Amino acid sequence: MISKDELISEAVSLPVEIRIQLVQRLLESLNPSHKDIDELWAIEAERRVAEIEKGEVKTVPGDEVFQKLHDRRRK
Repeated sequence: MISKDELISEAVSLPVEIRIQLVQRLLESLNPSHKDIDELWAIEAERRVAEIEKGEVKTVPGDEVFQKLHDRRRK
């Protein structure tokens, strides 16, 4: 059986494209996709975009949101 150090050495010597695929597969193994949940989130995202485009909701710039959070945390 290959040792941990040998495995890591082999992995880092792979071409970049294969290392990317390897990283993606390893991450997927830690957090497997839940197709039904992913589909529900996609529907929700589309609904929210539609609300924004129709002017039904007001967006808040990210910098403003993070500043409010930062200020709230300091209190």
